[in-house]
Amino acid sequence: MNDIKIFSPATVANVSCGFDVLGFCLDSIGDTMVIRKTERRGIHITKIEGHDLPFEAEKNVAGVSALAMMAVAQPNFGFEIEIYKNIKPGSGIGSSSASAVGSVFGINELLGKPFDQTQLTYFAMKGEALASQCEHADNIAPAIFGGFTLVKSVEPLEIIQLPTPNDLFAVIIHPQIEIKTSESRTLLPKQIPLKDAITQWSNVGSLVHALHTSDYDLLSRSLIDVVVEPHRSALIPHFDAARQTALANGALGCGISGSGPSIFSLCYGNNNAEKVAQAITTIYAETNIPFEVYISKINTNGIKIVE
Repeated sequence: MNDIKIFSPATVANVSCGFDVLGFCLDSIGDTMVIRKTERRGIHITKIEGHDLPFEAEKNVAGVSALAMMAVAQPNFGFEIEIYKNIKPGSGIGSSSASAVGSVFGINELLGKPFDQTQLTYFAMKGEALASQCEHADNIAPAIFGGFTLVKSVEPLEIIQLPTPNDLFAVIIHPQIEIKTSESRTLLPKQIPLKDAITQWSNVGSLVHALHTSDYDLLSRSLIDVVVEPHRSALIPHFDAARQTALANGALGCGISGSGPSIFSLCYGNNNAEKVAQAITTIYAETNIPFEVYISKINTNGIKIVE
């Protein structure tokens, strides 16, 4: 095999209470990438469509992650990468991680799969750091493993794949404004009260248990963020109204997707998801802010090869 076409999915990170450790994979939103072997050594980005991104490998998230892999694999050939960018940078649904994951997954396939999923996550983190100024895997891991993932540790890297309840759907509303992860991190407190820390790690523990037992009521009571959301929500226009509307219309929980501005809601079943999507649409339709709404089943397979 000398070339490959892949679909690299969007993801939701943090999942309310799990800042930098929890994430889940979306099904219908993502980037397409084509990767092919070339006799010319190195990484060469030859085509980018959808958004204006650097072609220099050292300045492109996909290029940086690919170079990290190449430094270990050291093949006697190189790769060309085409990026068809459907996830808007700064959207909060893992645009940079989709690029980082796509390049290492595709190259790994063309090399004969010498690296496992955890190693791919490690390489992709190097690219993600270019965008967010720090290495974190909460978007990358679900894109590679699929479903819900927990980053147990970064050093050493340890990813735990969590079960996904069958009837769980996500609603994503993306107000068309840009919030850079690196900038949104500056809003976060360096220290938090012990009371808030106890509440937060209690919610993470109960959320993990809810996923294992398909306890939707417990899941709903666990999707609460007392550490990050109070600071970041001010950056997202009409966040409080959107959250209240989602919950009033049957959402299990609602929070900021990654660093925003996208907002996610988790719902029991597609019918509830459609009801929540329509209700939130009404909120933003009354503003002058362009937006997009997506309904997605949780993608339990992650990144994939496409024809």
